Amino acid sequence: MSTRLFEDLVAEASAAPVDGWDFSWLDGRATEQRPSWGYQRLLGDRLGAASAALDVQTGGGEVLAGAGNFPAAMVATESWPPNVARATELLHPLGAVVVAARDEPPLPFADAAFDLVTSRHPATVWWAELARVLRPGGTYFAQHVGPETVFELVEFFLGPLSEDIRRKRHPDVESAEAVAAGLDVVDARLERLRMEFFDVGAVIYFLRKVIWTVPDFTVDRYRDRLRELHERIQREGPFIAHSTRVLVEARKPA
Repeated sequence: MSTRLFEDLVAEASAAPVDGWDFSWLDGRATEQRPSWGYQRLLGDRLGAASAALDVQTGGGEVLAGAGNFPAAMVATESWPPNVARATELLHPLGAVVVAARDEPPLPFADAAFDLVTSRHPATVWWAELARVLRPGGTYFAQHVGPETVFELVEFFLGPLSEDIRRKRHPDVESAEAVAAGLDVVDARLERLRMEFFDVGAVIYFLRKVIWTVPDFTVDRYRDRLRELHERIQREGPFIAHSTRVLVEARKPA
């Protein structure tokens, strides 16, 4: 638990760069339990067996770069310009092409262009579009953010959320959407994982980086709640939340 002053923590976290998908700034300030399956390792195995692969919403390219084993044709898409630049710098030397593309249909690729499509923590999932760019017999393999992820933090700022919102991203819902798009769901595994935030600066950094958690978040807008959170952490210790992750594998019928 930090004993630093609220304003110092706010200033530091507000100035920290949030491009890319590297969370090392939070080392010592927040923790998150990891899923048991080891997505990056499994991703590397699947890339090694592919001939043409697409990584959707690659962020800064860190996860894909660490997986290695790129096929002869390796493409990644990203929509946020700072991440496009970061992913290009990281992935081009490894043989991957980075394409700036919006996180909505259509993907800028022909039908049946890839035998493997992957994504880690996509903000949106367009199942029909994923099915379109997959070859018959091809696979979509991903780790999704699951339902009610970090809702303890979300509800601290936004108040109680409806049951409909709580059901979003549930693997049962996503599996039904995948099937409706013509895919066969092979795996949809859910795990709930403990998170700890040791100071309010860690919360600010997290909400600035993972922008869909509290979509209208700014320090100025939520300064009073942030001060309350700071005082709570000072008084009670780390703020505890839980993330959920879903391992997803779906195949296009041959």
